[in-house]
Amino acid sequence: MLIWRPKTVGVGVGVGGGLEERWRDILSVHARTMCEIDRVLHPHGLGASDFEVLDILAAESPEEGDQCRVQNLVGRVHLSQSALSRLIGRLEKDGLVERSVCAEDRRGVWVALTRAGRDLHARVRPLQRDVLARMLGS
Repeated sequence: MLIWRPKTVGVGVGVGGGLEERWRDILSVHARTMCEIDRVLHPHGLGASDFEVLDILAAESPEEGDQCRVQNLVGRVHLSQSALSRLIGRLEKDGLVERSVCAEDRRGVWVALTRAGRDLHARVRPLQRDVLARMLGS
């Protein structure tokens, strides 16, 4: 198992001074971690990106009924706006989130965790955190 530990950067280290190797190490750890999160969440019907959206929503709107604008999620997940919209559509179809149009700005869309979404997030959060601890911990 590859565990990421930042290497010290020396003064004057430039291209060719190990940056490419460090970059590839980061990409490798990211890919392995995402695959492991996907593996542990799959039995619960979720993937890593699904979980990220649920996790951000749980943090941004901790009380039942709290909402978050979809636009506020765009910069926090590593998905395009259209991919995020499709993902939220799947989560809505599965009964994990609800969407509604923003009354003040008809272009804006609110998203909120449903009770089922909160319950599922609470069940799988320890699984995801365990993967992070194993893959990224010291």
